[in-house]
Amino acid sequence: MGYRHLNAELTKNDLAHLGAGEVGYIRKMRSDEVSRCFPEAPDMDPGLDLWALFGADGTPILLTDNRSSTFFKAAEDDLRTVSLH
Repeated sequence: MGYRHLNAELTKNDLAHLGAGEVGYIRKMRSDEVSRCFPEAPDMDPGLDLWALFGADGTPILLTDNRSSTFFKAAEDDLRTVSLH
């Protein structure tokens, strides 16, 4: 049994919406990086380890110092999670 090759091209827009509303990703980040992704976050001491939950398109959803909270929020929003390193 062979595989059929589909000749389909994804646009940047297609990729941006891939997994939207279905997939979220969890990423560990340092407090020094927070303002780039979460501009509304208050100033924090440098060097803190934090956890962030993002939508599949990169939309920031949650910032916390507790990794478990990211999984609870993802489950609440019916998102399957993946971790990025």
